[in-house]
Amino acid sequence: MKTITVPQGKKVYFSSDNHLGAPTRAESLPREKKFVAWLDAVKEDAAAIFLMGDLFDFWMEYKTVVPKGFTRTLGKLAEISDSGIPIYFFVGNHDLWMNGYFEEELNIPVFHKPQQFNINGVSFFVGHGDGLGPDDKGYKRMKKVFTNPLAKWLFRWLHPDIGVRLAQHLSVKNKLISGDDDAQFLGEDKEWLVQYAKRKLETRHYDHFVFGHRHLPMEIEVGENSKYTNLGDWIHYYTYAVFDGEELSLEKFELKH
Repeated sequence: MKTITVPQGKKVYFSSDNHLGAPTRAESLPREKKFVAWLDAVKEDAAAIFLMGDLFDFWMEYKTVVPKGFTRTLGKLAEISDSGIPIYFFVGNHDLWMNGYFEEELNIPVFHKPQQFNINGVSFFVGHGDGLGPDDKGYKRMKKVFTNPLAKWLFRWLHPDIGVRLAQHLSVKNKLISGDDDAQFLGEDKEWLVQYAKRKLETRHYDHFVFGHRHLPMEIEVGENSKYTNLGDWIHYYTYAVFDGEELSLEKFELKH
């Protein structure tokens, strides 16, 4: 379990599901600018920042090539990382093909599975949330293809102009990948990440479970002194979570004019 100490007056921030580049780069640019404004705002008192997956609607790293664009976001992340504020990145189902670029270029660790953190003595279980629990069946089928070594090897033989365009088209149009079919509240008894959290509590206590993926801002009690928080998204809600060293809460970002 990784330990983070939050100094007096500092906070830890959690954000997920920006899907930059969707449905087109031009249409996502205002959302990207808003997200960069949020990064500018939180860096003033951030002890750490967690980016919980699907920052990009598609991300694929070839040996010497990464997708074009997202300059504002990548530059701001580099600035914040260089300033000494740790950033933790969790891959989602749209940007799972990361392979060293963030670590080498931005000094940002990348996690492909959920992780446990102790933050000021409070236990957190955090991850993107894809493929966990008893449901999410559509994505589980697709992930077998995405993570298959042969499929990844064959995809890399496509010219990046072809491969990236094909992947972007599928990412937006294929509901199994986009998760559009799941973007509605199912009820506490049917939310599969709630069920997953409750099963984890059978073997170990966590004060907080923090996930993205569902695109819905949610705060649900899953056990005695244990809460599940879903971060929402930066498409419809512009929500994020903030931990002040004692309490975790969901907040909505509004640009100040």
